[in-house]
Parts: sequence; C-alpha cells; structure tokens
Amino acid sequence: MGEPARLRRLTAEEYLREEATSPVKRELVEGVPYAMAGAGRAHNLIVSNLHYLLYPLARRKGCRLYVADMKLKVGEATFYYPDLMAVCAPPPKDPLYEEAPCLVVEVLSPATEGVDRREKLWRYLSLPSLEGYLLVSARERRVELYRKEGDILHQVAEEGEVPLPCLEGSLPVAEVYAGVELEGPEA
Repeated sequence: MGEPARLRRLTAEEYLREEATSPVKRELVEGVPYAMAGAGRAHNLIVSNLHYLLYPLARRKGCRLYVADMKLKVGEATFYYPDLMAVCAPPPKDPLYEEAPCLVVEVLSPATEGVDRREKLWRYLSLPSLEGYLLVSARERRVELYRKEGDILHQVAEEGEVPLPCLEGSLPVAEVYAGVELEGPEA
C-alpha cells in the first residue's frame, strides 16, 4: 500500500496561483480543489447555442458574457466555473475571476446535476447581484429558472420562452436545443 495522501485546504490566493498553471481545471469548494470532468456533445452544443442567444442581449445592456473558463468567486475560498454567466457590474480588480453576475447558467450532466441543484443553487442565489439561475438539461428538453423576487421563484419550461432577468429578453427553448441530439434519461 502506498503512502497516504495529505489533504490541505488552499487559500484563495494559493488556488488562483496554482490554477493559472494547472493542466487540469479545478473548482475550489471551501478550500478544497476538485477536478472537473469533460463535457459531452449535447452539453457543448447547448452551451454554444446559449452563448449565441445570450450574447446580443448582454451586449445591448453593456454586460460581459463568459463561457466556461471564467471563475466565479462565491465565497472566501470557493470558486466555480459556471457554463455561462452574465455580469453587468464593474469588474473586480483581479482579472482571474468575477464576483457579481446577474445571471448564471449551468447545463446539467449526470455527473454534476446533484451539485448544480443543491450546492451551487444556494451559493449562487446567495450572491446579492444574482437575479437568475438557469439550469438547462442535456438529457431532455427542459429549462429551469430560479429567480430572487423576495422569495425564490422556480419556473420550468419545456417549450415557449423563458424570461431572462437582468438581460431584459427571453430565451426560446426550441433554439436552446437546435441541432442537439439529447443524451436521453438513461445517459
């Protein structure tokens, strides 16, 4: 049997320094780094469609729209890589992350759905700037929107359009899934 591995928590500064040269993309949760898995075809095509649909709305409002590689700081020692995020606030001084998105989007996969629905849901909704959190399924045609309007409102759409808080537009569900062969419920 080999030597036991020592786990230690990283500070935000250590994580950002290590992540800049890491060959593996990692999220940091309460100081503990977690490697991220790659995404499948449906996931990637949905993210591409979402970027195509959201970019004109973000640009019209003077917001920045990020896809997958920009970190989001949600706590002193917690950073995620959302699939997409729209930020309309001025950028923080550190160019390696954002911290005030108005909209965050995660495309669900079997490996990440539990974390996206539980841990990330509550961490994202705790951000004062956040107006909406979209969960988009890669297994079935389903878009869920969580909004903060006093209480947290949850809306599910399988067709039609989903209103987009902060970007002042809507998201046509059919266009989100255009050209995408869904992975199916057993995937």
